[in-house]
Amino acid sequence: MAAVGLAIPAVAAERAVIVLDGSGSMWAQIDGKARITIARETLSSVLADLPEDLELGFMTYGHREKGNCGDIEMLVEPAAGTGPAIAAAADGINPKGMTPISDAVRLAAEDLRFTEEKATVILITDGLETCEVDPCKLATELEAQGIDFTTHVLGFGLSDEEGQQVACLAENTGGQYLSAADGAGLVDALTKTVAQVVQAEPEPAPAPEPEPEPVAAYNLKPTVSFAEGGPDLVDETYDIVWSWYKPNAEGGEGEYVGTDYYARFEGTLEPGKYILKVEIGSASASQPITIQDGKIAKPHFVLNAAILKLHPMSSEGAEVSEDASTEVNLNGEYLAYDYGDVNLVVPAGALEAIVTIGEASVSRTYNPKAGETIDEDVILGTGVVFFTSEYAPGSKVEDDIFMEIFEAKVALDGSRKSVAYGYNGEQDYELPAGDYVMDYKLDGTSGQVPFSVATAERTDVPVLLNAGVLAITTPTDDYVEIFSASKDIAGNRKSFDYGYGPNVQTTLAAGDYVVFSKKNDVESETPVTIKAGERFELTIEPAAPGGKTK
Repeated sequence: MAAVGLAIPAVAAERAVIVLDGSGSMWAQIDGKARITIARETLSSVLADLPEDLELGFMTYGHREKGNCGDIEMLVEPAAGTGPAIAAAADGINPKGMTPISDAVRLAAEDLRFTEEKATVILITDGLETCEVDPCKLATELEAQGIDFTTHVLGFGLSDEEGQQVACLAENTGGQYLSAADGAGLVDALTKTVAQVVQAEPEPAPAPEPEPEPVAAYNLKPTVSFAEGGPDLVDETYDIVWSWYKPNAEGGEGEYVGTDYYARFEGTLEPGKYILKVEIGSASASQPITIQDGKIAKPHFVLNAAILKLHPMSSEGAEVSEDASTEVNLNGEYLAYDYGDVNLVVPAGALEAIVTIGEASVSRTYNPKAGETIDEDVILGTGVVFFTSEYAPGSKVEDDIFMEIFEAKVALDGSRKSVAYGYNGEQDYELPAGDYVMDYKLDGTSGQVPFSVATAERTDVPVLLNAGVLAITTPTDDYVEIFSASKDIAGNRKSFDYGYGPNVQTTLAAGDYVVFSKKNDVESETPVTIKAGERFELTIEPAAPGGKTK
């Protein structure tokens, strides 16, 4: 699209405010690019060459905090030649909050003194009013109060039905509602509406004056490459961040001044000395620069960076695992973290990448040179094990049974290495191929289940407890302990579980037990038999004081 200043002749001064949606929904993407990014690029393109006497301001909302309908701010007051300032202000917006469309339009109209002179508001929104104000009613009121007030609405990514709900802001004030589905559509819509602001009857042209010497629209144009002598980055493949600071007493970064983006960044800074910094991913570089009147500073940066592309897979030929996590260390210190497919810009040097899928991890080491790209698959060789537990066949365990997985290999001291654990009747784990033992415990029952995992395969492991539930009711808060019915050679009985009344419930393997109960000096013993998959309810009657019953 042609810039506005080239599309129409310069005419009598007009005043307008662009209101840009800064609510959280502007992070939604169109064709892989965030709406806020498309809006920034559109403003930068369309407003690059405005008519000299067009007084244009810039307002946004929802950019400072969540849930606040009063989060509305005029970032650039209406004035001539504000195109670069508006583009810079838009780059600083961080969408996060509500969508107070109506109040923002009203405040913009009041700033333009719409009851005293002609005024126009251009609203760019990707959402509907969320602050309980009727935009149609507001538009009617502004039209009635204004001298010559107009609102144009650009619906960015709105459906036809959604567009109809905000179109009244334009229709009730004599403006236009234009729909934009992508970046090209937004450029077209914004160009048309800004052009309409200045389509007034032109005043008689003054006598021509000598053309001034051309002046560059910027005074800073930095470049950056990954390696010394390497090509400059000229596209937007990488998220490039430029920041500049006032130098401190030591010549380093002092007071923060500003930030901008993109490989083709062209900035306008006040004359003076700065520290300019560029960042791409985990790599950065900075240097002092001097901005002089009438000159363009063109500093070049060498990041000494490499590109690390890793594709974590559970097995050969599998899809990249979206559940994979990768930690990257540089010279033994933490550098970055990523999930799924890894594509990072990192400093050149001694790198370690620790890739994890489920309970499996592998470590890879690299030593890339500046400008080099490492691109490889990382195969962890995992399989999936799925545990289901039952008291008896057909009777699922619903309680939080504890399961802990150990490597099958036994160390010299008789211990095994713990791999993972969890609480549930059904549990699944992604493990490296190999042999394991799963220990389980539920109240008074426990056991072990050996199993093996094969790469790229699912292993189903049923856990049959062969157990039932014992529910005990005591007269009061009696102490209760469950022992084995038989004694060992030393005359001792094994304890399985204990608790305090009046209600004690436990899970026990099928078999015979003795329930011991004690309150003060009163004791009792009751034999019980537990059957797999069944519930046994026992009520202990109060015993005579000072007595012992069996």
